[in-house]
Amino acid sequence: MSYYISPRFLDKLAVHITKNYLDIPGVRVPLILGIHGRKGEGKSFQCELVFEKMGIEVTHISGGELESPDAGDPARLIRLRYRETAELIRVRGRMCVIMINDLDAGAGRFDEGTQYTVNTQLVNATLMNIADNPTDVQLPGSYDATPLHRVPILVTGNDFSTLYAPLIRDGRMEKFYWDPDRDEKVGIVGGIFSEDGLSRQEVEKLVDTFPNQSIDFFSASRARIYDEQIRNFIHETGIERVSQRVVNSLEGPPQFRKPNFSLSNLIEMGKLMVGEQQRVENSQLVSQYNRGLYSRNQSAASGGVTPNTQPSSDLYSRNQFASSGGVTPNTQPSSDRASEPVISNKFQKQQVSNSHLSLEAQEQIRQILSQGYRIGIEHVDERRFRIGSWQSCITSPITGEQDAISTVESCLGEYSNEYVRLVSIDPKAKRRVLETIIQRPNGRVDSR
Repeated sequence: MSYYISPRFLDKLAVHITKNYLDIPGVRVPLILGIHGRKGEGKSFQCELVFEKMGIEVTHISGGELESPDAGDPARLIRLRYRETAELIRVRGRMCVIMINDLDAGAGRFDEGTQYTVNTQLVNATLMNIADNPTDVQLPGSYDATPLHRVPILVTGNDFSTLYAPLIRDGRMEKFYWDPDRDEKVGIVGGIFSEDGLSRQEVEKLVDTFPNQSIDFFSASRARIYDEQIRNFIHETGIERVSQRVVNSLEGPPQFRKPNFSLSNLIEMGKLMVGEQQRVENSQLVSQYNRGLYSRNQSAASGGVTPNTQPSSDLYSRNQFASSGGVTPNTQPSSDRASEPVISNKFQKQQVSNSHLSLEAQEQIRQILSQGYRIGIEHVDERRFRIGSWQSCITSPITGEQDAISTVESCLGEYSNEYVRLVSIDPKAKRRVLETIIQRPNGRVDSR
């Protein structure tokens, strides 16, 4: 299979690696090249293609190896692999590099809930030390004065803003943001389907049908085309005999004919995969489970009676009633309210008085929706606020402005003794754009 290498990607890696093997007077060359970008865009695979084309040997380190129950092990591993790779350069007389995949997953700090361990500190300090002194890398407990050969280090990740800032400064790490444009996507996808008879026009049509999907989406859709043949093979063999037929069988591995890789089949398969992605995004079952668990904990803490005991169907009816322009239970006319019994529960008093959304917040919701962003609503009590453990208030997708306003008002009323914040989400980049706290407990302004 003839895979496509982006000229821009090839140029960046070739220049960085070659520059690290040259002695340029008066020039300080960064040892580390950080390749970052969206998930699934083929960063690691493009690197492998470049290494193969240039005849470079690679020493791999996974982001998962950067943590250990024993303090100091990951830092020692990095130093050991660096020294071994420098020895390979000396013995074999060819270019070698160290490749650390998913560095941000192993050494990044994503929020206040991410633990910053001793090993994370030592990994950052070790990489900075190696970048500053690439020919003098020692193992703990021993010292060798012989200078090592300089070994370029390439790291990949999705979000380098989670890394320790001094590590990614320009003198130590050169950054390369990989976001393939349409032509590069067409070239890479064309390489994936190079043996399947798709013309360039069909590849362009496939890419244009799913413009927001990453490279691995198209590779996965190609693999899914074989599902029907494998399903038939299982039925013909018998579900009880599949293991004997596939593993160490005397008949040899099963053979499959080439499936129909027509453009219509690929688009149909791609639409099925897009539907699966949307179901994952819209389900948000964990938020429902967390809300149920939190409500039970609150009930137990208050002796078995919680202030908010409306079933979810009642809450949904209230939201629908408000979105249709009706009057919610918390906005009854004053004449009716005067005939109500005095509310003795302090929580319910706050729910009645604080659930109305301010004009400023309503305008902010309109701006978020007008920009094509999705709205999220999260809440947290005072104890969990200090560790940033927010929980979602939304159990179903918000469909419009009125639905958003009524849902926010319901959350303000239901969690009147908690922090509530509004979240703006970019559905294309699948990231948060803005987080704004719109309610604090008892109207108090927290020092945080």
